[in-house]
This record gives sequence, C-alpha cells and structure tokens, in this order.
Amino acid sequence: MPYHEPQKPDKDSKSQRKEDMLALQKIGESLTKLTDNQLATIDLPDILLTAISHIKLLTSNGAKRRQLQYIGKIMRQIDPESITQALTRIELIHERKTTQFHQIEKLRTTLLESGDDALHSFLVEYPKGDRQQLRQLIRNAQHDRKNNNNTGAEKALFKYLQSIILSP
Repeated sequence: MPYHEPQKPDKDSKSQRKEDMLALQKIGESLTKLTDNQLATIDLPDILLTAISHIKLLTSNGAKRRQLQYIGKIMRQIDPESITQALTRIELIHERKTTQFHQIEKLRTTLLESGDDALHSFLVEYPKGDRQQLRQLIRNAQHDRKNNNNTGAEKALFKYLQSIILSP
C-alpha cells in the first residue's frame, strides 16, 4: 500500500467559513439600511454600491434574500474592517443625535410644566436664549395643551430649543 500523506485540514472549518460569510452578509445588510448620504461617507467599491442600490428597488423577499447573498459574495472580495468602522461611526452619530433629541424633548416638557424656575435655569445654562421669545413659545404651547389643540406651538418650542442648544 502506498503511503499517503495525511491531508492538511483547511485553515478554517466549513462551519467557520459559513459563519464568516454570514457575518459579511450581515454587514452588507446593515449597509442596505443606510441612507444615500450615509453611504456616501463610506468608501465602497462601485459594484457594491450598485448592488446596495438595487436591493432597495426590490419588493420580493426572495429577490431581496438572493441580492443579500450577492452582496455577501462581493463583501468577501473586499476588506470589511474599514466598512465595519464606518458603520460603527455612523451608529454612534445616530445614537448621539437620538440622545440629544430626547434631552431636548425632556427639557421642553420641563419648561412647560415647571414655569419660570425652569426657564431661569435654562437661560443660565444657555444665555443665548431670548427670554421673551421663550416665554411666548412656552405660553403658546401651554395654551395648546390646556385647550387640547395642536397649532404646532410645542414643535416651534422644540425647534427653538434645538437651535439654541445645538448652536456652536
């Protein structure tokens, strides 16, 4: 019997390779959920951008699944590390904006419910705010709440607070 050298096992097992492919497909799926502006901030090959824009046009779940598999195949040919870092950065920006939004909403509620004390505290922290304009916006929003109306006064107050808080 001739001597056969034992076969060297693959670097990764089949299940490991499949897991890696699914991970790349998940990254590709995350890319498909981004807006065009967010995608523009990531350096992606044209073929991947085309595949991502194509999936957004599909309505059939089967077609979307096949397109995601194709995106995963493209992802295997490129370095996913920079894409992963960009996705993390975009996610952090989104989380920060969401946190700011909730803080401004909470501040608006505090101003509507606590009156002059909350207004004074706000103006100490943000001296750029116009006391008279803020009082008028608060009064209009309180009037809307009291009369169960929706004239957009709370939204106007939110936008004004946002402009003061987020201004450099």
